[in-house]
Amino acid sequence: MANPLAGLAVVGVGLALLMNFSIHKIEEGHVGVYYRGGALLTTTSAPGFHFMVPFLTSFKAVQTTLQTDEVKNVPCGTSGGVIIFFDRVEVVNKLNIDSVYDIVRNYTADYDKTLIYNKVHHELNQFCSIHTLQEVYIDLFDQIDENLRTALQGDLGNMAPGLSGRRENKVTYFYSKQKVVEKEAETERKRAVIEAEKSAQVSKIQWQQKITEKESQKKISEIEDATHLAKERAKADAEFYKAKKEAEANSAKLTNAQRCYVTKPLLPIQRYTLVIVFLRCLWILVELSKLLSKRVLHQKFLKIIKS
Repeated sequence: MANPLAGLAVVGVGLALLMNFSIHKIEEGHVGVYYRGGALLTTTSAPGFHFMVPFLTSFKAVQTTLQTDEVKNVPCGTSGGVIIFFDRVEVVNKLNIDSVYDIVRNYTADYDKTLIYNKVHHELNQFCSIHTLQEVYIDLFDQIDENLRTALQGDLGNMAPGLSGRRENKVTYFYSKQKVVEKEAETERKRAVIEAEKSAQVSKIQWQQKITEKESQKKISEIEDATHLAKERAKADAEFYKAKKEAEANSAKLTNAQRCYVTKPLLPIQRYTLVIVFLRCLWILVELSKLLSKRVLHQKFLKIIKS
């Protein structure tokens, strides 16, 4: 008996889990849409309890009653370059039950992100980009609501029939002339800071260019000096080589002249000159020998006397 009871218990638990994942509830004011394997099914469901294939099918509840979408902290750039923020923009919209499937198929179940949130950002930036800070905050502030409402209704009518929306003026602050002046002064201060940083960067770049130019001029001067030194050295070497060759040539000429003087026959006058020179030298030698002889005899005589 224990085994059948345990089996029944397991079956009961399995059925309970299956029922838990199969049965789902759609709240009043919503329509259920279903996905199987990531694909949107054509089946939709009204409020109440419904069955679906567990683990394979999933669902999402899409609201079809009036709902308010809040778009917060919307940045907006004016024509003067000032960035401002709208604290909160509320858009009331309602989706027709018959249009749920088409809207979800074209824009997913989070259709309000594409059709409302992004549209509010786009339209506000379009308005601010063609107006000054003074016009956006004070002069034309009352026109923002009408422009946004017209744009939303026109785009929703063309892109998403069955979805209606209107802009609710829920801006929670008011900007006076003093606020405008303060904002403009802040913008001017930021612009001055940016200009100062830009000038500093330009000056730094120009100074770096001057340093680079001076370094280039220094390198060019060094190259020119080295080139001039090489030219002068080459010129000096050439002159030295020329002088050396001239000296060698003169030496060769002198040697040739001496050779010519010895080998060529002497002229009569040259012969007489050589004879006279020879006789003079001979006479000098004879006289020297006489003097030497006399001195030797004199020394011998002195030695005899002393002895």
